[in-house]
Amino acid sequence: MSFKYPVSRPALDGRELEYVTATVSDGWISSQGPMIQRFERAFADYNAIAHGVACSSGTAALTLALRALGIGPGDEVIVPEFTMVASAWAVTYTGATPVFVDCADDLNIDVSRIEEKITPRTKAVMPVHVYGRRCDMDTIMDIAFQHNLRVVEDSAEAHGIRPVGDIACFSLFANKIITSGEGGICLTDDPGLAGQLEHLRAMAFTRDHSFLHKKVAYNFRMTAMQAAVALGQVERLDEILETRRAIEKRYDEGLAGIPGLTLMPPRDVLWMYDVRAERREELRAFLADRSVETRLFFKPMSRQPMYVHPDWPSLKANVFAEDGLYLPTHTGLTAADQDFVIGQVRAFYGA
Repeated sequence: MSFKYPVSRPALDGRELEYVTATVSDGWISSQGPMIQRFERAFADYNAIAHGVACSSGTAALTLALRALGIGPGDEVIVPEFTMVASAWAVTYTGATPVFVDCADDLNIDVSRIEEKITPRTKAVMPVHVYGRRCDMDTIMDIAFQHNLRVVEDSAEAHGIRPVGDIACFSLFANKIITSGEGGICLTDDPGLAGQLEHLRAMAFTRDHSFLHKKVAYNFRMTAMQAAVALGQVERLDEILETRRAIEKRYDEGLAGIPGLTLMPPRDVLWMYDVRAERREELRAFLADRSVETRLFFKPMSRQPMYVHPDWPSLKANVFAEDGLYLPTHTGLTAADQDFVIGQVRAFYGA
């Protein structure tokens, strides 16, 4: 179904086409060439981080980060209950076990519950900045220090939140704050980790490219054409974030005080504008009939078939999953578009 007011739409109105054209003209269309390094350097500099390692997706970025940190079979990684399943899958891909911690009222991992899940097998914690809300990283970093854990930040939804963990992993999927269509990038200040990330993403070739591969690695490379799009996006990131702040403010003002609709805590950067809604499915159908797309909240990890746990109905994450949704949130959304969406939500609730 095509919506006049989609949840997400990429805005490629910077220098993306210029950079892609230059890349094609120069013949650099695979995972080699200057455009990869230009994007990695630009995004790392934007975040004031020493090293950027681009790859094929946000999931690939998480998997590379865990492998670079030596996470593997027999290890455990603390993961939020409330996240997209790729966070947990990256742990599973390494052979390690994800151990889930319920969310707080802001949907982020409940830091007060982390230490009760730590065992001698725990090697890392993976905070996720859900929908653009920064986790309590001060507390998480303190817990990690006290228990000798590594920190992999899942920043897939959080471009613009400065990383502080060992490695931060960003998605560049088409619906993210900035995009390359498909793609991801890891950021780290550790040159040794950066080297491992580069080595693992490119099939662990030896320096002489003799086709001797001493470890199992991945073909998780980003193409130069994807990097060209991503570079054009990074150059406009401040502008994109400012536009999204204005979208959040307009929704906050227009949707305030509606009986049956609960606004969520403010976001540090806006990825998706999330709300909790009574009669959610009726609201979604009402909006869809008016060409307004909505999406559901993530389902808890302990509700996923590969991780299912009998306690999932009692989790706070599940309460949010039962009535949460998000509204159209992209930089192409005009004030008139937002006013229409707001008006339809208010009409549904008789506000």
